[in-house]
Amino acid sequence: MSADGGTYAPAPLPDPVVSDGEFPIAAVGLDHGHVFGMCEGLLGAGATLSWVWDPDPAKVERFRERFPQARAARSEAEVLDDPAVRLVAGAAVTSERCALGLRVMDAGKDYFTDKAPLTTLEQLAAAREGVRRTGRKYAVYYSERVHVEAAVFAGQLIEQGAIGKVVQVIGMGPHRLNAANRPAWFFEKEKYGGILVDIGSHNVDQVLHYTGSTSARVVNSQIANYANPEHPELDDFGDANLVTDTGATGYFRCDWFTPDGLQSWGDGRTFILGTEGYIEQRKYFNLGTQDGPGHVFLANGEQETHFRVSGKVGYPFFGQLVRDCLERTETAMTQEHAFTAIELAVQAQEAAVDLSPVPRGGAAREG
Repeated sequence: MSADGGTYAPAPLPDPVVSDGEFPIAAVGLDHGHVFGMCEGLLGAGATLSWVWDPDPAKVERFRERFPQARAARSEAEVLDDPAVRLVAGAAVTSERCALGLRVMDAGKDYFTDKAPLTTLEQLAAAREGVRRTGRKYAVYYSERVHVEAAVFAGQLIEQGAIGKVVQVIGMGPHRLNAANRPAWFFEKEKYGGILVDIGSHNVDQVLHYTGSTSARVVNSQIANYANPEHPELDDFGDANLVTDTGATGYFRCDWFTPDGLQSWGDGRTFILGTEGYIEQRKYFNLGTQDGPGHVFLANGEQETHFRVSGKVGYPFFGQLVRDCLERTETAMTQEHAFTAIELAVQAQEAAVDLSPVPRGGAAREG
């Protein structure tokens, strides 16, 4: 298990839905390590990785060490001008992801971006317009659900009616900071968007998905910089409450306080309450054990069960996304869901009360 969430990329569980060469893809924008997991997932679904481009040759070289089949492009244009490429996967600086997506879609290709897919409501409006204008996809890697077997399995249990109607989702999104290994942009709010955008978009995606909701409203939200005054623009804590259009509630907490003694980069957990039972996910490990990832606990009127799902469920999102791109369907994730999740995350960030004990760049708060 990686000690750094920025390099988290689950081991491939291949389940090809296309033949070799049928679905060529490219990677453009290597600023976040999630691009490795994105490409692993697509390759497991049968995609063919044709190109890689980033302005930094060192990033390209590291990428090609993992994926030597990818040709190093001389420019972004060389990738976008290749008519064979069907989809471009990218993990650029967060505030630059929308602009990249617009260029990709204008080139007639589908776009698959790391979360958060953008940072402002203005960018969201541009992305929506780009999708409308081009007819292309702006898909989002909400990895804490689509690339985690416990999360996939929990969704399958809910679809089977195991806990009745979902009435609340609680998500915990702790991450290890590893500040010394982070790029400068990671600490600039204009570029990373704030913690409720960066990490919180994962959690909003899960609230919407598990409750079967198409919209929600932000009831309240909070952010803080509790322990990193040397990085005044960093939010090291954030939380929010949502109410969905199904009447369910959602609460999530994000933070950068994973202790060094923990075996993983974050003890990600999700609690799902239904009218007939509940589910807990312990996604990355089971605290105090060496049992590995993939723990799902279910209690309902028939059973109390601990499921160990690692290596058993797979990641159907990627195969569904590939087929969606070929068939112009929406089985992996609807475009509206992908956009609504980030819209709510941005709204939560913009409305958040700042609880920092020392105002950003100022003196300590009184009393």
